[in-house]
Amino acid sequence: MYSKDNLIEHLKTMGIDARGTLLVHSSFKSIGEVEGGPDTVLDALIEFMKEGLLILPTHTWKYIDKDNPVFDVQESPSNVGILTEKFRKRPGTIRSEHPTHSVSALGKGAAELVQGEYKHDTPCARKSVWGKIVDLKAQVLMIGVDLTRCTFIHGIEEWVDIPGRMTDSHEALFSVLHTGEKIEVPSRRHCGLSWSHHFWKVDEVLEEEGAMSKGTFGNAESRVVDTEKTTELLTELLEQHPDLFSDNEPLEEKWRYYFQRKQSKA
Repeated sequence: MYSKDNLIEHLKTMGIDARGTLLVHSSFKSIGEVEGGPDTVLDALIEFMKEGLLILPTHTWKYIDKDNPVFDVQESPSNVGILTEKFRKRPGTIRSEHPTHSVSALGKGAAELVQGEYKHDTPCARKSVWGKIVDLKAQVLMIGVDLTRCTFIHGIEEWVDIPGRMTDSHEALFSVLHTGEKIEVPSRRHCGLSWSHHFWKVDEVLEEEGAMSKGTFGNAESRVVDTEKTTELLTELLEQHPDLFSDNEPLEEKWRYYFQRKQSKA
């Protein structure tokens, strides 16, 4: 059974920057038995990042749609796991006001990070939280989940403007803000296939190029993604190969060693 101190030590071992910015995707069950359950996991993350900025997704895309269009920043539950739902209720956290892809943040710069998210008409706009974490040189910690759960990669596809990823038309969604004001947020959504199910294809490339490392958090195999390096690598790969995530087959060899060949020619 893991204690808070055990989990903090695992964060240190994985090379998390305690004074930087950390976004966490998670599967609580994957961690194994923890003294105190989910709250202890959050205690460990919060204590470790007390001098930095901690972010967890609190998405509502699963149930906020044209048939149920009103997101309430205070009341709408997260649909991406127990840790995220408990975190948004922690004292001091600030939740962003995007109707489908909100996050909750705690620490230095949290208010600036989440400000004005309801102004974006797509889930992962470059000027949204998902782009700001690149500018902050953030790390993304994937606890017990792989790259298929990495919302940030959706953002890179959006910024490169890969065809077929977003609806052309807008849904009339609404956000009830922290002030209580209800704002209409016309929103384009992810569409078509579940493209994120194919993100696993770049796991080895990111690791080999130093954009991602692996470790353990409790029992959970975990990934630490460097947002700046990953954006640089995947932007170039997607510009050269826009269909990169259009199928679920392993990465073709000509793309598998793309960066190694590029470096050898330099």
